[in-house]
Amino acid sequence: MLNKMQDLKQKAEERIPQLLSIEEINEFRVKVLGRKGELTQMLRGLKDLAAEERAEAGRLANELKYNLEALLNRQLEEFKARELEMRLAEEKIDVTLPGMPAHRGSKHPLTRVQDEILEIFISMGFSVAEGPEIESDYYNFEALNVPKDHPARDMQDTFYINNDILLRTHTSPVQVRTMEKMCPQLPIKIVVPGTVYRKDDDATHSPMFHQVEGLMIDKHITFANLKGTLMLFAQKIFGSDVRVRYRPSFFPFTEPSAEMDISCVECGGKGCRVCSHTGWLEILGAGMVHPRVLQYGGYDPEEVTGFAFGMGIERISMLKYGINDLRLFFDNDIRFLRQF
Repeated sequence: MLNKMQDLKQKAEERIPQLLSIEEINEFRVKVLGRKGELTQMLRGLKDLAAEERAEAGRLANELKYNLEALLNRQLEEFKARELEMRLAEEKIDVTLPGMPAHRGSKHPLTRVQDEILEIFISMGFSVAEGPEIESDYYNFEALNVPKDHPARDMQDTFYINNDILLRTHTSPVQVRTMEKMCPQLPIKIVVPGTVYRKDDDATHSPMFHQVEGLMIDKHITFANLKGTLMLFAQKIFGSDVRVRYRPSFFPFTEPSAEMDISCVECGGKGCRVCSHTGWLEILGAGMVHPRVLQYGGYDPEEVTGFAFGMGIERISMLKYGINDLRLFFDNDIRFLRQF
């Protein structure tokens, strides 16, 4: 037994340095140290030896196993190191070569217009506020003076999660949330960008679209403040030559309410197919904050007044860029998006 171990040790020490691949090393390991390997078979034969020989043979067998494992592992590490050196030499990178050009995208047209709108109002002293897209019926309707039986709800039919939770139909809920948070501080002067949802889907309507809401509350705010603010906005976004007009309208959360039109960006107000030969294009709704909405927000309508306005970012973008189908914004057609 001892002689066999000595022979195995000599053969292994001669063979291991000649192993030149991971496969050969693993095969030799299995052949000698595996479950059916030569050394394993010797260990199983220890039970047949006399007691005094068994102890010495067991010690030598364990020592031989440890030494062979160490030699195989060293050979494996040396092989991996040589292989890495060869790969580094073959895959050498010339850092002086020019890099691969990065094809950078650009902002989506809706993002570009939203940023431009916000920048205009920020320059007028407004701050940006945001709110949840999943809203409660209270903030989306009731706190905006739209009770459950109000017919105005039909115009804003939306997607309900349950009887009280829905996807917001406008960014106006942020008005009440901001008033509740800031009351009794004055002034409040915010713009609210965000995604809104309604059950509409055609060339000029989408079940998901984007709005920018505006709100200003302070003492002695009048409709003249609203007109001056929106006039400046229209001139900044569409050019200094644009003209505006206001038509009486109805919104439950403002009183009085108005629609704001601008002179047609295509014909300059002369009349064309874009403006249906009227010379005017509707761009947003606005009005003085309804006293009940002020009360829901915690303010006394006898002490403060305010104005609010809201516009669709898609509507502004379509007019600004001459786009005739709202669905183009959501098709992700690279030919369309590359124009911006």
